[in-house]
Amino acid sequence: MADTYIGTCSWTDRGLIQAGTFYPAWARTTEARLRFYASVFPTVEVDSTYYALPSPATSRLWVERTPEGFIFHIKAFRLFTYHWTEPAALPRDLQGLAPRDKGRFYLRDAPWELREELLRRFVEALLPLESAGKLGLVLFQFPPWVAPRRDVLDHILAMQEALGQYRLAVEFRNRAWLEGDRRERTLSWLAGHRLAYVCVDEPQGLSSSVPPVARATTDIAYVRFHGRNKATWEARAATSAERFDWYYSAQELQEWVPRIRALQEEARQVHLLFNTNNRDQGPHNAIRLGRLLGEGLGREDAVRSVERSLGLAADPVEGPR
Repeated sequence: MADTYIGTCSWTDRGLIQAGTFYPAWARTTEARLRFYASVFPTVEVDSTYYALPSPATSRLWVERTPEGFIFHIKAFRLFTYHWTEPAALPRDLQGLAPRDKGRFYLRDAPWELREELLRRFVEALLPLESAGKLGLVLFQFPPWVAPRRDVLDHILAMQEALGQYRLAVEFRNRAWLEGDRRERTLSWLAGHRLAYVCVDEPQGLSSSVPPVARATTDIAYVRFHGRNKATWEARAATSAERFDWYYSAQELQEWVPRIRALQEEARQVHLLFNTNNRDQGPHNAIRLGRLLGEGLGREDAVRSVERSLGLAADPVEGPR
């Protein structure tokens, strides 16, 4: 049976901190918050690395502030996944290499010198995590407009080669990758190149809906729970907190139990990450799933303390909607 790890997609969301129901009053610093988070959950997905390159110094601090066996999954910098960025998001000494005629630019617009240096620094920044045995997967989250194409596959392989020893996970947000006969071709291609497929739970019945395909393409299975808020999922002006605003019901979580059990038979590790990031929804949903599974959480005393502060002590499965 696979080892199971449950956590959230970030421990620093403003809404989570402001909610005042997860972190205790004494956890007022970034160090205290990470130490507390790592007592409740054994893994986390780092969201900040999508917006800006991390540094080796920051990675070393993450290592020092978490217990042995804790796992960090790192979101790839946005330029690496066909998203745009702004020159101001680059390290200051590299901003001069950004295209001068564009306020926002994509990887295709960047000179080779900039691309190579960004990748080099990204790899270097994660070395402390890897050396400590705390680096999980590097998550490549592709946007909905990235449809199945040969050049996309070539790009993924180029990123895999550039990242060397690090293991990649791929999330496709265009449903065409998983429709009809292409589903098996996509999953087989990922498996053949030792790339982890990111399973998703998200609103269904919309034009953009990616189906909840629970499959492992490597010895690490990875599931991201985005919530099921149909009203905001495709809203152009929705913030991240609005789009992923969802408290899972007991029935919705229970739907995933047999899928997770199947993944545990396929993989060596199963990582279950909640991207529901409005207020305290991430920890709330994560703990409830952990209780349903009977595994995947951190220290029991820390989990029980959070259950009380979240109002889950009496019934850890049911919660607000």
